[in-house]
Amino acid sequence: MFGYMGKILRVNLSNAKVSDQELDGSLAREYLGGIGFCIKWLYDMTGPETDPLGPENLLIFAAGPISGTMWPGSGRLEVAGKSPQTGLAGYSNSGGHFAPYIKYAGYDAIIIEGRSDKPVYLYVEDEKAEIKDASHLWGLNTWETEDSLKDELGEDVKVACTGQAGENLVKMASIVTGKCRVAARTGLGAVMGSKRLKAVVLRGTKGVRVAKPELFIELLERGIESIEGSPFSEHYMEFGTTLLVAPMNSIGRLPTKNHWSGVFSKADMLSGEYLVEHYRVAKRACFSCRFHCKNVLKLGNEIGDHPEYETLCSFGSNLMIDDPEFVIRANWLCDKYGIDTISLGATIAWAMECYEKGLLTKEDTGIELEWGNSDVVERLIHMTAFREGFGDLLAEGVKRASQKVGRGTERYAMHVKGLEIPAQDGRAQKSMGIAHATAARGADHLTHCTFLDEVGFEEAIAERFGSKYLPEMANRISAKYKGIMAKECEDFTAAVNCMVICVSAGFLFPPLFWWGELAQIYSAVTGIDMKVHELKMAAERIVNLRRAYLIRHGISRADDGLPERFTKEPAPEGPCKGQIVEIEQMLDEYYEARGWDKKTGWIPEKKLLELGLEEVSSQLRGLGRLPG
Repeated sequence: MFGYMGKILRVNLSNAKVSDQELDGSLAREYLGGIGFCIKWLYDMTGPETDPLGPENLLIFAAGPISGTMWPGSGRLEVAGKSPQTGLAGYSNSGGHFAPYIKYAGYDAIIIEGRSDKPVYLYVEDEKAEIKDASHLWGLNTWETEDSLKDELGEDVKVACTGQAGENLVKMASIVTGKCRVAARTGLGAVMGSKRLKAVVLRGTKGVRVAKPELFIELLERGIESIEGSPFSEHYMEFGTTLLVAPMNSIGRLPTKNHWSGVFSKADMLSGEYLVEHYRVAKRACFSCRFHCKNVLKLGNEIGDHPEYETLCSFGSNLMIDDPEFVIRANWLCDKYGIDTISLGATIAWAMECYEKGLLTKEDTGIELEWGNSDVVERLIHMTAFREGFGDLLAEGVKRASQKVGRGTERYAMHVKGLEIPAQDGRAQKSMGIAHATAARGADHLTHCTFLDEVGFEEAIAERFGSKYLPEMANRISAKYKGIMAKECEDFTAAVNCMVICVSAGFLFPPLFWWGELAQIYSAVTGIDMKVHELKMAAERIVNLRRAYLIRHGISRADDGLPERFTKEPAPEGPCKGQIVEIEQMLDEYYEARGWDKKTGWIPEKKLLELGLEEVSSQLRGLGRLPG
């Protein structure tokens, strides 16, 4: 096979067995790779009865057909399992160098199930896998774990591991590669901890065979020319996602004080410009990337990557903290413990607002929770990682924590389907409102990547959707046509995450490449003549199967909503003052674009059959979850 390695590594930790499984060619064509493989395996091998922290859950590390090639941004990794945080499909994406080495070690993906009776790590080298004792690593943070494994096995190995948060089954625990590349969302580090799997370690010397190398090089050169010629690329290369702080604050979309506002008066202290000027000592890039968007910062004797935009909000503006050095330290601390900064920051913000309103007291928390108090926040990070005191409640995530406390605290829990809302405000950018509400893994902007109206990419919108949708589609505070945008961007994002390519490497931001370019790249690498309509069909199949997984778990239109803060509380200040999210209007438009039932949010049998999902249709019919 070209592009694919043709093998899946299967690992059962309960009986310490490893085996190779041949990659089915039809699976490759119909589900492409990356997130497509993950969703297909989750649907087939887990269900409503699966305990996310039980041995029957899966932990999947998946590459894609473009992984390991020279295409810019092809170093991304897909990790998946049933989420301990939401009880639904869990998946997370990270950069670095780990995913290419899955392929260099001889595989397209690694599927891990079962539970070891003692701490172990998985070592994979050139189509050989071994389960090894990790007792000496248990209790170490992720940075210490990686250093120890490199001392033991050599500096050239690639490591994915979890920290103390994963070991302690913190529901928002993450998986860390390369110390600062984090598959953070949906709590997959806790799945790793539940399996007593401390790390997966890779070494490989195999290459990726490209079917049409001359065509691929031609496409590559053309792609690099587009990247380097984009006016947005230079700024992104310099600052990475930290460039978003200033413009998002300027449009009222910077989460502040538990999403109460979208404007933070001290935003300049958290900006990429400030971080670069005061703390940058170097730059680095993920595998085969032209953007090299990571700034390496130094505080005292410690060095690490910059906090991403999401973290600058989560531990900065959303907690009313304007100390950049604290946010940098908090980011590194969460990376070491293996905790999702978005989820933990949002959960702490919930606690602070409830404390301010008297719904939580010092008797509940053990400490005073004050907006802007970085010492308290740092203490809470430690307490959460080790489930100490009030941290044991925070470790459950904002939905479960608010449900356990009750007393009206649920109103201030900013989540969708159990996953905390990231650093966007749908009142200032309506497409993000529909994205958060309908994202399959819970509140999320990266399932859809509706970036086109963020700063008004009118030319790209006209090229991709047609000028008939202008000016409304480019107007971030207009709800009109945002359901249509969300549907198309969700399909395209799924295809990109199958390959697996970074969405910020020109596909969705900056908007340089679209369906035609992606189909050409896939065809050149794999030798499979993939037409645009076939690629779109595969992406739509994956999105609908993902939705079917949720429907099987009881999800319907009633769950595709937002907290009242966004739908009933008008933005209190800034450029979007007075705006709310017209979620019902956008849901109708989104469901219509998808061909889903507007009343239930379920998938009609006709749509499932069109996508070749006959067995899924039969299962949902048996559950009574096909619309009438």
